[in-house]
Amino acid sequence: MTKTNHSKRLTFFGVLAAFVIPVLVAKVALDNNWFNRGTTNKGELIQPVVDFSAALQKQPPKWRLVYRVPARCDSQCKNAIYSIQQVWLALGRETDRAQATLIVTEDSDRSAINQLEQRGPLNIVNAQSVSQDKRLHKFGDNTVYLVDTLNQAMLRYEVSADRETAILNSRDMLADVKKLMKLSRIG
Repeated sequence: MTKTNHSKRLTFFGVLAAFVIPVLVAKVALDNNWFNRGTTNKGELIQPVVDFSAALQKQPPKWRLVYRVPARCDSQCKNAIYSIQQVWLALGRETDRAQATLIVTEDSDRSAINQLEQRGPLNIVNAQSVSQDKRLHKFGDNTVYLVDTLNQAMLRYEVSADRETAILNSRDMLADVKKLMKLSRIG
């Protein structure tokens, strides 16, 4: 074997190793969960999605921040309502593609509903029965849902009783809504 053949083979295997070794290392790293997979959503992902079609079936297709008004509207309830209103307003020229929606049932706080009906840009939906999905009960009353144009809740956000914390958390909602609306051509 000549010296040039040996150096050509060495160069070939060096170039091959430079391309193959990083791919193999990446594969092993992914298979063994050596790092956290990147997520860009701020809310908690709901898998599988929760269907809100029963409550929102007569509504036009829009992105929604949905909150179900509980039997007693306490500080968390008021913060949730304030947050979804502010997020909707912060969307600016995209507000026509989204909606702040409150679902009221026969159990909802009537005094709070009467006050809300006199307020601004809230879509109040009367629903006799919100989805019977048991996960809604697991998440509790003080949860805001990000619902897509097909009425599927995909993200959820806990609402804080502290006003300042609730306002800071609404930034997460706004970031997720803006990102999804940017990627979507529907709604």
